[in-house]
Amino acid sequence: MTTPRPQPSAADRLYALLPAVYRLRDAERDGVLREFVEVLAGRLEVLEEDLEQLYDDQFIETCAPWVAPYIGDLIGYRMLHGVADKVRSPRAEVAHTIAYRRRKGTAAVLEQLARDVTGWPARTVEFFERLVTTQYMNHTRPHARATPSMRDREALSWSTRMNGAFDDLAHTADVRAIGTPPPRRAGRYNIPNVGIFLWRTEAVRLHRTPLTPHASGDRRRYRFDTLGSDSPLFGMPRTEEEITHLAEPEDVPLPLDRRRLGDHLDACYGSGRSLLLERGVREATGEWRFTPVPSSEITVCDLSDRPGGGGGWAHEPATGKVAVDPVLGRVFFGTAVPASTRAVATHHYGLAVPVGARGSARDEAVTPLPRQAVADGEAPQALLDGLAGGGTLRITDSDRYGDLRTVRTTTAGPGLPDTEVWVHADDGTRPTLVAPDGLRLAMGARTTVILDGLLVTGGPVVLEESGDGGARTIELRDCTLVPGQSRTADGLPAHPERASLLILDPFATVRLTRCVLGPIVAVEGADITLTDCVVDASDPTAVAYCGRPAPPGGGPRTVPDTAAQETGDGAEPGGALHLGECTVIGGIHTVELDASNSLLVAELTPGDAREAAVWARRRQKGCLRFSYVPEDSRTGRRYRCRPDPADPPGTRRATRPRFTSLRFGDPAYAQLTTATPDTIRRGADDENEMGATHLLFTPRRESDLLLRLDEYLRFGLEAGFFYAT
Repeated sequence: MTTPRPQPSAADRLYALLPAVYRLRDAERDGVLREFVEVLAGRLEVLEEDLEQLYDDQFIETCAPWVAPYIGDLIGYRMLHGVADKVRSPRAEVAHTIAYRRRKGTAAVLEQLARDVTGWPARTVEFFERLVTTQYMNHTRPHARATPSMRDREALSWSTRMNGAFDDLAHTADVRAIGTPPPRRAGRYNIPNVGIFLWRTEAVRLHRTPLTPHASGDRRRYRFDTLGSDSPLFGMPRTEEEITHLAEPEDVPLPLDRRRLGDHLDACYGSGRSLLLERGVREATGEWRFTPVPSSEITVCDLSDRPGGGGGWAHEPATGKVAVDPVLGRVFFGTAVPASTRAVATHHYGLAVPVGARGSARDEAVTPLPRQAVADGEAPQALLDGLAGGGTLRITDSDRYGDLRTVRTTTAGPGLPDTEVWVHADDGTRPTLVAPDGLRLAMGARTTVILDGLLVTGGPVVLEESGDGGARTIELRDCTLVPGQSRTADGLPAHPERASLLILDPFATVRLTRCVLGPIVAVEGADITLTDCVVDASDPTAVAYCGRPAPPGGGPRTVPDTAAQETGDGAEPGGALHLGECTVIGGIHTVELDASNSLLVAELTPGDAREAAVWARRRQKGCLRFSYVPEDSRTGRRYRCRPDPADPPGTRRATRPRFTSLRFGDPAYAQLTTATPDTIRRGADDENEMGATHLLFTPRRESDLLLRLDEYLRFGLEAGFFYAT
């Protein structure tokens, strides 16, 4: 292959234009003229780049982001909030404005507008097409039937069809107004009505995650979920290439249905599709070689537990076949998987609130440290021990790691920067750390540990008291410390009373960003800051945050090898707690509390020894603003919090958040329903939702969509939107 010749720099080209006599004299005088030409060339390059950008700014496809609104103003484009990740820049909408207006009022353009404005998959439905009518015999509509065919199982499927976006059955008229926004019930089936269905749940892809055995030693029955719980599989949405195409079930993130997956197995199963099973064999070089399970061996069926108990699964497959249940997320091999073979799967799961270790793309790019080690899937602990003086351990897959138990850091010498050790999962991966005795942080003074993109199960993350009085910093970004430490097959917490994070050093500083975790135990003196996090004690009457009493005799605080630290009754206050856009399920007992745009969902039971569900000992310090705080809480100053003490008692009781699901692992986990009062859904300081869902900016997306619908609807039509998920 011919190596391309390097191009001369601008300084070289400019210097070559000078007469040779001046260049010879300049060489005799140590290149002073050459240095001046280099400075001049640098300024000329800036000017040249600016001229090129001015030319690019004339076109919406290549212009700078700040120019897009000005181009839009030339064609009458109206700016929106632009808060959704996919619509921060109006570039796409400005580029398509003329095409949209040519198709103004059509279902296709309304659907595309909803996608552009909200960033969510959408489907537009003209409800007059679904009305039961007496048809003119010269213009019959066979699809608009009054009674469905009992043989059309796809049309009768509740999960994808009936009363949803893809319901083709005929309905009687509904005279309620459709334009009423959530949470009020809006009408649908009427002549002027146009409905837009939105999917807030994202289908997240996990690549080659190991299947979890149903029980220890079981080589035939597995689950897709790495925690061993039943969880539904989702289909990978198809990309629509034409604006005139209306979305179909394959174009939106829907849970996979047994019958639909069985009828469309070739379209859903395989490399680059929604689902793929593989068997891995280790070669002599140590690398794993994966072989896909052919679709001819796959059968789709119901693998529910057999009636009457006993632990068996229904529909045992024949020898050589593999049964898959997408609703429960189960796999049943007809032939046992050999001990030397690994069973892995590439699949998609549903995620409505993008927090925790999730396997999807993350916002912040990681700046790698000078020294790096890449986990090879087998022994990352030895690699991590070699980075105790500073470095990064990169994990490049979504495998399970059972030997990563301790993160060690050593103090740098005098005059040197503080030591930083990172354990970082690559973008698009979700590695699972299985730590039955907990993930220990053995940190020296003036050191920092950063955990990024990890899912920790089996035990808590623990920082024990060192006794040397040195400062230590812990950062967790996009991590999941499984609430209850592990999950049962039904998806319930195995140990809801146990903590997920134990900070027993009073000189520790802890910062968590976009994390999901169980209860926190932090001793007095520690400083804890949470941003866009969910702290889940599994029950509002349990304790989500508190301190741990000092051991008898004044010795150091340590954790037993079983890592069975329980939050107890929360009698001891925890270190200073700072919350920003967080959802906390459970009580709080802290020395000092600050909260902003957060939901503190906690209750007291009769006979509870705690003075209040949310209790700060130093109430002369700290402030709670734009947050939901239970009544009778004992905290510092509150500013525009809910419920308002001035409201009537009945109104205060009704002002509480309502969640789609609070069971960890559900697709809609921690998502607020549309039945939540607007004082919560629009109660943050920027009129968005309180809690961890604040980062979705849902109310602003709704406002932007209503603005666009008003602009693009034909006269006489009324439009409304519905959340499909």
